[in-house]
Formats: sequence, structure tokens, C-alpha cells
Amino acid sequence: MTINTHYQLIRRPEVLALTARSKSALQLDEKAGLFCPSISIGDRAVAYIKYEVEAVIQARIEEQYPEQIKQLVSELIQQRKKAA
Repeated sequence: MTINTHYQLIRRPEVLALTARSKSALQLDEKAGLFCPSISIGDRAVAYIKYEVEAVIQARIEEQYPEQIKQLVSELIQQRKKAA
């Protein structure tokens, strides 16, 4: 996977709509390592990186196992750190 240099941020309501998950289910997925964590965009605001959300959705469409999705999330987070 290549590092995306054109980041697009999306807010939580859009993520919930895209993933068809509830807020609490999304939070549980984040804690379990099955979804990329949000980033802070202000004192009381967070957003998600769109391509990361899309990558996790694609993995679910492909019926990847939870372990595979955790690995994907880990790789995406590492890419964030490299790009910073």
C-alpha cells in the first residue's frame, strides 16, 4: 500500500454512515484494533482519514478475518507515522 499524500478528513457521522456501524460499535472496533483511530482536529473535534476508512471497509467486503484487519489497521497507523 502506498502512502497517500492527499489526505481527506471525514467526520464521525460520515464514518458511521459509510460503515453502517453505531457510535459505540465503532469505538469498540477502535479499542479492539479493528478500526483506525480518529485524529484530533481541534479542542473538541475529531476526524478520520478517508482512505483508512475505505481500506477497512474494503477488507470487510473481502471477508478478511479479524486478525487480518488488525494487521491492516496496524500498517495504516504506521504509514501515518511515516508520513508525519
